[in-house]
Amino acid sequence: MIAFRSTRRRLLAVTGAGLMLSGANSKITPAAAKRDKRSEEMNEKEVGAVEDLMREHGVIRRAILVYRNMATKLRGNPASLDPELLRRTATMFRAFGEDYHERQLEEAHIFPLVKKTHGQAATYVDILVAQHQRGREITDYVLVLTSKGAIGTGDVERLARALDGVELMYAHHAAREDTVVFPAWKDALSAHQLDEMGELFEEIEHTQFGKDGFEDAVAQIARIEEALGIADISQFTPTPPPKG
Repeated sequence: MIAFRSTRRRLLAVTGAGLMLSGANSKITPAAAKRDKRSEEMNEKEVGAVEDLMREHGVIRRAILVYRNMATKLRGNPASLDPELLRRTATMFRAFGEDYHERQLEEAHIFPLVKKTHGQAATYVDILVAQHQRGREITDYVLVLTSKGAIGTGDVERLARALDGVELMYAHHAAREDTVVFPAWKDALSAHQLDEMGELFEEIEHTQFGKDGFEDAVAQIARIEEALGIADISQFTPTPPPKG
């Protein structure tokens, strides 16, 4: 049995109603304490393994949207791109997306079982693994380029194309996992097995990061978005379509 619960996997709603104060010393009566405990139990929310995986995809999607922004900067005004921000994004993508989510969860525990199902989801596994490897090659490339400081003139378009490629690949990749692969994996497990996998994933996460890796990754990507000026998503609301 794993002894801890992460703040993102087990969210407890704080409720103040139902507390009865008795006398000047404000002690909670036994009846009120019992009601409060029952209220806490009812408000406790479990985050399942599949929801966990999809939320991690949310972090990956935010990273590739940062890549999109940076590819646009490279093509419009290369001097406006801060290579350090690109390096930080690629470093987070490697640690959280590739080394943790892909290698230790998907490739180790999800894809092998899905491949045994012999359904539609199984046909995606080899492609998804190959795409993981291509993504790692692109991350290597980005980290090498950004380690030099300024992006050389000859590297600008090649880097922009690499960022375009990883964005398009992962958009399709994550969409298939969310809608086909993860549901097939969930269906192949009993409720008890799925719960055990959720606990295992949490143990892996804490071993890898020594803390809640999801919350740390969200904080990292939020800081990068803020630095790029894309944290306020209202700016991406399109204008109304033409009438008539």
